[in-house]
Amino acid sequence: MARLPRYVIPGQPQHIIQRGNNRQVIFATEADYQFFRDAVVEAAGRSGLAIHAYVWMTNHVHLLATPTYADSISKTFQSAGRKYVQYFNFTYRRSGTLWEGRYRATVVDSERYLLSIMRYIELNPVRAGIVAHPRDYLWSSHRYYGYGDRGPNLNWLIQPDQYLNIERTDDARRQAYRDLFKSEIDAEDLCAIRGATHKGWALGGKRFREMIETLGDRRAAPASKGRPRKLVENGV
Repeated sequence: MARLPRYVIPGQPQHIIQRGNNRQVIFATEADYQFFRDAVVEAAGRSGLAIHAYVWMTNHVHLLATPTYADSISKTFQSAGRKYVQYFNFTYRRSGTLWEGRYRATVVDSERYLLSIMRYIELNPVRAGIVAHPRDYLWSSHRYYGYGDRGPNLNWLIQPDQYLNIERTDDARRQAYRDLFKSEIDAEDLCAIRGATHKGWALGGKRFREMIETLGDRRAAPASKGRPRKLVENGV
């Protein structure tokens, strides 16, 4: 089956995933995480990609980011990915590919799902059983948004409007963000996030998907599974 073309919607946030080939480890030491972070930040700045949230797991990465240009995401991942593979292969005396293939990306309805996507991304280490709480995981954006940590791992993030609008002051905003993690992600939202991410559909309601289909010139949701129209019209 031919792969659907990626959406190219400048100014619209996207949830992006890149995995290691055969789910192999892509980060083995702190230095690996740091090198990848620096490569991504440099490439994103050069290519016009605003990164809002992230998590680096041992064998895959998640980003929530908004492209300025049609090729912002592809240029960022091509540059950072190539640079990191060269570093990784040299460091561990290996050769060959490191990545699974092309990255996966889904366009996100900011008003409906952006904060849910941020929670989904930052809860990855908890779901994987690595930590009990997202604040305990170093390589994610959670401590930046929830606790105001602006260290070198986090000070390059671009706060989305949906986060800024939670509360008026920084302290109140961080508390409100931490409160979001006191409950699980709604089961319906979780199913929608996973389905859109794995299939490459737009993450949003009907009106949002219709808008994305118009802008992106491709389907934004699975085709209806109803009976063929001709059979229905004939009463079959």
